[in-house]
Amino acid sequence: MALILGLESSCDETAAALVTSGRIVRAHKLAGQEAAHRPYGGVVPEIAARAHVEILMPLVEAALAEAGAKLAEVDAVAATAGPGLIGGVMVGLVTGKALAHAAGKPLIAVNHLEGHALSPRLADPALEFPYLLLLVSGGHCQLLFVEGVGRYRRLATTIDDAAGEAFDKTAKLLGLGFPGGPAVERAASAGDATVVPLPRPLKGSAEPHFSFAGLKSAVLRAADSGLHRPEDIAASFQAAVVECLTDRTARAIDRAAGATALVVAGGVAANQAVRGALSGLADAHGLRFVAPPLWLCTDNAAMIGWAGAERFAAGLTDPLDVAARPRWPLDPLAEAVRGAGVKA
Repeated sequence: MALILGLESSCDETAAALVTSGRIVRAHKLAGQEAAHRPYGGVVPEIAARAHVEILMPLVEAALAEAGAKLAEVDAVAATAGPGLIGGVMVGLVTGKALAHAAGKPLIAVNHLEGHALSPRLADPALEFPYLLLLVSGGHCQLLFVEGVGRYRRLATTIDDAAGEAFDKTAKLLGLGFPGGPAVERAASAGDATVVPLPRPLKGSAEPHFSFAGLKSAVLRAADSGLHRPEDIAASFQAAVVECLTDRTARAIDRAAGATALVVAGGVAANQAVRGALSGLADAHGLRFVAPPLWLCTDNAAMIGWAGAERFAAGLTDPLDVAARPRWPLDPLAEAVRGAGVKA
């Protein structure tokens, strides 16, 4: 049974984990940076990178101690190599290279998005390829047909902003605090989703993609009007996002013949309204619904370690001169889309 050391530092979470190919998380250590970024209402890349430098190696040491393992006992070192804030990505990848070189172990450069895409398989051994995945996070919103490790066919992406970005912006506009996703969800639970008329961008459209920029602008106008409670705006916004996600996903189901399940992953997958709506959609189409536990939805090193384990089992390792990448599409052959399709 292979033992993989996973490292994650692509945004504002620093994490280290030891994961086995038998789906056992022997240790997981994570340090958040919410307090450092809260005064700015969002993640400051330079602050994030410095924090990664300070805390990553202590987390690695703590994870090894918790697992009762030594670096020489790991079979490979898996580190996020992109996409993400390039300063943070470089900290984690360089650390992974140093550890792999020092221990004489293979390096596995993990695509952060592949970490999310494969994370449901860490929690659910019954999840088999191929499956339809809604990958929805702070920086990405995609529908992918997951055919196997390293084999992804993109069916849709966002043409402007990701759903997670819209959550963060809405929280900032409404003064709900940081991080934005959980803050909006809490406020929405005390609001009326029928009060504020907000658009559902591209709902019912033949275009397969997502769009949330217009929804963000509508939230700004609603907040500036002074006519609505923040809780009602939050609830109406969340309802609009849920409708957009389910509408676009329903369209993709028709193009995902042979899928074994409908799967959701990424930070926004922790939202209970999103999970509930997608579960109902899966039931309506006779598909199994799979979502990772909440702690696996947000950025973490266990998913990087697991993606490393899957790639290691497939014989996929990387040279020590592999480069960090701020952009790294899972499907490099996907057709470019208008707007900010580079995020795909």
